[in-house]
Amino acid sequence: MSTPFGNNEPVYLQIMRELCYQILRGDYKPGDRLPTWVEAGLQFNVNHNTIARTYIEMARAGIVETRRGSGTYVTNDQTLLDRLHESLKKDLLNEFVSKMTSLGYSIEELEQAFREYLHDYSESAFL
Repeated sequence: MSTPFGNNEPVYLQIMRELCYQILRGDYKPGDRLPTWVEAGLQFNVNHNTIARTYIEMARAGIVETRRGSGTYVTNDQTLLDRLHESLKKDLLNEFVSKMTSLGYSIEELEQAFREYLHDYSESAFL
């Protein structure tokens, strides 16, 4: 996987967010081993030291645990993963609302547009 990185935040944080998305989608389940630093470096097309920093930050947050000589594993703490899920949801919603209001949309307009979008989305899901 080659991921284009933005310039607005450090690459290791962008990789951390992508790995969190993968964990929450179920690509990596609780207890699963993550790729080694070198493997992940190749997947993300970055130096393995960037991956090391990513895994260290994820471990500090409790999302993963590193076992010496064995690798890095997704936490089994479902409560923490549920909090992570809620946190990422709020971050995405905050980003969306911030961008839309900066374009001049009111909260009422956003609410209506979102309702319409969800309606259209749910109908297209059955086609």
